[in-house]
Amino acid sequence: MARMHTRRRGSSGSDRPATDEPPEWSDVDSEAIEERVVELAEQGHDPSQIGMKLRDEGVQGTPVPDVNAATGKKVTEILEENDADPEVPEDLYNLLERAVRLREHVDDNPTDHQNKRALQNTESKIRRLADYYRGDELDESFAYSYERAVELTE
Repeated sequence: MARMHTRRRGSSGSDRPATDEPPEWSDVDSEAIEERVVELAEQGHDPSQIGMKLRDEGVQGTPVPDVNAATGKKVTEILEENDADPEVPEDLYNLLERAVRLREHVDDNPTDHQNKRALQNTESKIRRLADYYRGDELDESFAYSYERAVELTE
């Protein structure tokens, strides 16, 4: 959804490792990785933050370049197995936070038309993403509203 409401290019991410196997220098046990993932989730980290922490800090002092290659599971799958997954998917949560910030800004600055438009675009993205997740990761009755967004982001 990078270019839907703007002419800018999408944000680029870091390069993924070239192989599907964990490197020889990273000999961390997959069970230790899963325990660390659950521990970081209980501390309040998002799945993307967990991946970066494992890459930078590692487990038992050894960095983990790719959780999926080391364990055969994605970070979100590990969280689901251990009932530590967030109630709202991370991308939707980030959009909800943005919408709350924009709404507060627009309430304080009613003549800021550029941010009114940004709020409209963000709410549009939220509704489309909620339609995508509804039934699988969200309740069937989930509907976006500002009050609901404030409640979920607190």
